[in-house]
Amino acid sequence: MRFRTFLLVGALTVTLAGCSLGGGGDEESARKVVLVTHDSFAMSDEVMERFTDETGITIDVRKVGDAGALTNQLVLTKDSPIGDVAYGVDTTFASRALDEDVFAEYAPQVDGPADHGIDDTDRLTAVDLGDVCLNIDPAALAAKGVPEPTGYADLVEPEYKDLLVVEDPATSSPGLAYLLGTIAELGDGWQDHWRALAANGVQVVSGWEEAYTQEFSGSSGKGPRPIVVSYASSPAAELDDQGNPRTKAVLDTCFRQVEYAGVLKGAAHPDDAEKVMDFLLSERFQSQVPEQMYVYPARAGVTLPEAWQKAAPLPADPAELPSAQIQQNRERWIGEWRAIVQG
Repeated sequence: MRFRTFLLVGALTVTLAGCSLGGGGDEESARKVVLVTHDSFAMSDEVMERFTDETGITIDVRKVGDAGALTNQLVLTKDSPIGDVAYGVDTTFASRALDEDVFAEYAPQVDGPADHGIDDTDRLTAVDLGDVCLNIDPAALAAKGVPEPTGYADLVEPEYKDLLVVEDPATSSPGLAYLLGTIAELGDGWQDHWRALAANGVQVVSGWEEAYTQEFSGSSGKGPRPIVVSYASSPAAELDDQGNPRTKAVLDTCFRQVEYAGVLKGAAHPDDAEKVMDFLLSERFQSQVPEQMYVYPARAGVTLPEAWQKAAPLPADPAELPSAQIQQNRERWIGEWRAIVQG
């Protein structure tokens, strides 16, 4: 699963009650919006409670798996929606959700999210950015006498043999994002690159937690491999006693993964759902996104935590692919990758 999943323990079902600012009675206090999301959603009780206090709206958070599982559930239940708002459909699945007409039109009026829009219909609004890229353990590389890689091309050189661990793109969101990054950057040469990686001893595991916490030498698991596919934000969780990062993200290998939210078509409480959308893009919520979910806020002007500014700045020029292109080619690309790497 995703990097932040490791940092969040247990399921979170938030059912917060409160009163409106106007001191409404029981009827207003009972207003509830169901927010359907992925397993990695998290937010502080204080932020959620303040929203309830100010609006009288209870947010009922219901988790349904990863981004792919979330999208599948939304599509399968679109004629009888399982919630009012959905949060967590990402770059790799957004076009499917739009093609299936899952979302109604609504866009909070804030700067930033429109820069990551899928189309001009205002059905999905960017809430956070989670750039996927190589992470390295500089100390372990130095101990081996191997220079720090600066891009994809370095990884196929002999000195990097048996040093890289990646996630399977068929079973892992960051694994898929990394594959897409190689396709975006290398074009027709992506298959030759992966053939060279396979010949150079790349290790493939099923998911992020195994790759990062068991195989990567820079994590608490202190595994054998000093190069891993993770997130640009990961070094912010690997600080020494002086607050310096022990790991680095290789920013020239980042692929931009955007997570979106939207009001579900046929929502039982559409007006209150729009207020929840405004809340997701509010400065209060967005300022908590890095520390709560280890992703970058989509709203412009939100200051990153101090540790992030030093260890995990937002990549300036990540690779991207149109969501529609991903939707059209995703399964074929994964199949071709499997034939190359797994035989």
